[in-house]
Amino acid sequence: MISFALSPEQEAFRSLAREFARNEIAPVAADYDRSGEFPWPVVEKAFDAGLVYPNIPEAHGGPGLDALGECLLSEELAWGCAGISGAIGLSALIAHALLRAGSEEQKRRYLGEFLGDRKLAAYALTEPEAGSDAAAIQTRACRHGDEYVIDGSKTFITIAAEASYFLVFAKTNPHDAHHGISAFLVPRDAPGLTVGKKDDKMGQRAADTCQIFFQDVRVHRREMLGAEGEGFKLAMAVFDHSRPVVGAKGVGIARRAFEMATDYANQRRTFGRPIIDHQGIGFLLADMFIRVEAARLLCWQAAWRADSGIPSSPLASAAKCFGADVAMQVTTDAVQVFGGYGYMREYGVEKLMRDAKVVQIYEGTTQIQRLIIARSLKRRGEGGR
Repeated sequence: MISFALSPEQEAFRSLAREFARNEIAPVAADYDRSGEFPWPVVEKAFDAGLVYPNIPEAHGGPGLDALGECLLSEELAWGCAGISGAIGLSALIAHALLRAGSEEQKRRYLGEFLGDRKLAAYALTEPEAGSDAAAIQTRACRHGDEYVIDGSKTFITIAAEASYFLVFAKTNPHDAHHGISAFLVPRDAPGLTVGKKDDKMGQRAADTCQIFFQDVRVHRREMLGAEGEGFKLAMAVFDHSRPVVGAKGVGIARRAFEMATDYANQRRTFGRPIIDHQGIGFLLADMFIRVEAARLLCWQAAWRADSGIPSSPLASAAKCFGADVAMQVTTDAVQVFGGYGYMREYGVEKLMRDAKVVQIYEGTTQIQRLIIARSLKRRGEGGR
């Protein structure tokens, strides 16, 4: 029997995240959007509440959320502010990679340090000439005895300005696109590692992005996650887990825009009646409601499949793609409902529209997600899933 009821534990965690978003994130979201500063005071409170590294198991000091739990958290925090939610949640990608490919010694050392010392970590995959085509990265890691020497650069690396560690993907065999990539945990203070200036972004400004440069950066082979040549496989496995969570972030942004537009439409009057009574607005709001509800359920299903160990790459891509597109459509329509006021920063919906756009781009563009789905349909090996 199918049930959409959450467990008491899931409900409690969602309520915790909702209250945190309402009380700690939403009141300061506009300030951090204007300044572009990193929201360390909010992140510190998130550490206190157990919202940073939510996927770290209880054995290592974390709450041990599964993918569905992370979707619940992602929606609620993004409702408060997509940028601040990124500052809080991005490091979970690195924790998931450690849990999937790290040795027991690496898990004990790093997961405990991340939580105990409140250190953030960044996911360093994208390069100036390798975004959607991750196998085309050019950063090299050449082995010299027990060490690897990394040279190259990364771009658009989220929270790079604040991260203490980077999960760096580099070519250990330049002649093999997919099986020649390896993953390394590299500390920020490694000699030869330089973080560039913050990018001046359109949206999600509280979660900075920067370039990273590597010049003769030496790392011991024990800092490699998994075996040599398994980095691309690891990156894709992490995305299968994280894409429903990113889709849920889109749901959170869209839900906030829908709620704001609905409240406004009930208050704003034209021709002697609330504008929600006019079919042009009422139908627009109805479509927003439909899209938000549909996107949430798709993200939940994709997360459930991931948690159940069912192959889920196409469905994970569908959740990310649809959640991102819904965020963009709903926020655009919310600005329309507000009319001229929606174009003004004072009313807040224009920020949601700016924040939504990049959800269609990072962790694989919506076009790449459609390509993944189309390839699965060609194979029919998973019946389209």
